[in-house]
Amino acid sequence: MSKNIDWKNLGFGYIKTDYRYIAYWKDGQWSKGELTQDNVLHISEGSTALHYGQQCFEGLKAYRCQDGSINLFRPDQNAKRMQTSARRLLMPEVPVEMFVDACKQVVKANEEWVAPYGTGATLYLRPFLIGVGDNVGVSPAPEYIFSIFCCPVGAYFKGGMKPTNFIVSEYDRAAPQGTGAAKVGGNYAASLYPGKKAKEHNFGDCIYLDPATHTKIEEVGSANFFGITKDNKFVTPLSPSILPSITKYSLLYLAQNRLGMEAVEGDVYINELDQFKEAGACGTAAVITPIGGIQYGDDFHIFYSETEVGEITQRLYNELVGIQFGDIEAPEGWIVKVE
Repeated sequence: MSKNIDWKNLGFGYIKTDYRYIAYWKDGQWSKGELTQDNVLHISEGSTALHYGQQCFEGLKAYRCQDGSINLFRPDQNAKRMQTSARRLLMPEVPVEMFVDACKQVVKANEEWVAPYGTGATLYLRPFLIGVGDNVGVSPAPEYIFSIFCCPVGAYFKGGMKPTNFIVSEYDRAAPQGTGAAKVGGNYAASLYPGKKAKEHNFGDCIYLDPATHTKIEEVGSANFFGITKDNKFVTPLSPSILPSITKYSLLYLAQNRLGMEAVEGDVYINELDQFKEAGACGTAAVITPIGGIQYGDDFHIFYSETEVGEITQRLYNELVGIQFGDIEAPEGWIVKVE
C-alpha cells in the first residue's frame, strides 16, 4: 500500500515521513543506529557543522518496481563517496555496510511513502554526516551524527524530458585544490548566488568553468556535464574539483557497454562546443536534463534543439531509468533490493 498522494503532480520538496535513521560517533566508535520518529536534531550550539561547515551529505532514491518490490540504485557508491567527503573534512567514515543497511531500514520503515510503479515518483533519501558537540576552536568536532531521512519526490520533468538553457557563470564553484570533489554543504552555499542570477536571466542554472584557467566546463549547477560528439562519442569532464557523480559514471558505463559508444572522461573546452551534437546535465535528482543551449559571453550555442531531446540522450535516459525501476537488466551489483 502507498500513501494517498497525488503522485503524478508531486514536486521536489521536503515532506515529513514516518521514520528516519540516526547514529552517534563518540569516543572513537559508532553507536548502534536506530530508527526514530523525531525529525528535529538536538545538537550543541558549539557544533562544528554550524560554524565551520564540517558536514557532508548524499542523495539517492528508492524505486518501486512493476512487481511491487523496491530497488536501491548503487547505494554502495554513495557510501564510498561519503567516505571520501568525510576524509577530506576529518570526519569519521561511515562503513559501507552500515550505510547501505541504514538506507534499507529507512526505506522499509517508510514503505508506504514509496510511490506506485508508473507514476514517475520516487522516494528520495538524504544521508548526512555532521560534526557536533561542545566546540569553539577551528578543529574537528569531538562527536558526530550520521542520519538518513527520506521524502517522496515527483518526476523531475513535468510533461516529459525537456531541454533547458544554461549560462556560463563568472563565479567559481570550488577552488582548484579545494573541496569540489567532496559533497559538502559549502559548495552548494557558494552556488546559491550565481544560481539566483542565472534564473533571473531566465536560464535553468549556471555552467561553472574550471577555477584554475576558466577555459573548461566543470559542472552544470549541481549536476555533471556530458556531451555527445558528432562522431558519437560520450564525453564528460575530468577534473579534481568536480563532484564524482554516480549517475555520470553509470552513464559512462552504459554508453560504452549498452550503446556501443566510445566513452571519454577528459577536458571539455568552452570554446569547442561545436564538437557536440547533444549535451546534458546528469545527477540523482534530474537523472538527465538535456541542455538546449549555453550562453557564454555574447555567444549562445544551441546543441540538438531548444525544444526536442536528442536521440542518444533519450536512449541513455531510457536505459538508466529502466534499470532503476527494474524494467531492464542491471549490470551486476547495481541494484540492491529492499526486503
